[in-house]
Amino acid sequence: METKTIAVGGMTCMGCVASVKRVLGGLDGIGNAEVTLNPAQATVTYDAGKLQLQTIKTAISDAGYDVA
Repeated sequence: METKTIAVGGMTCMGCVASVKRVLGGLDGIGNAEVTLNPAQATVTYDAGKLQLQTIKTAISDAGYDVA
């Protein structure tokens, strides 16, 4: 398992946090996802054998948020 922190732009409320967390939780290979509004970021623990970091970033982006 690997753990990475991703800056997430565009989140303005706790509903946004819940939305990003829901998207991450739906990915096969995510062990844990913590999303915070301040600072605006997602810390994910994932199985690198099942899921690539770029796939995680793309899922966040596809949900309407900016990924740094």
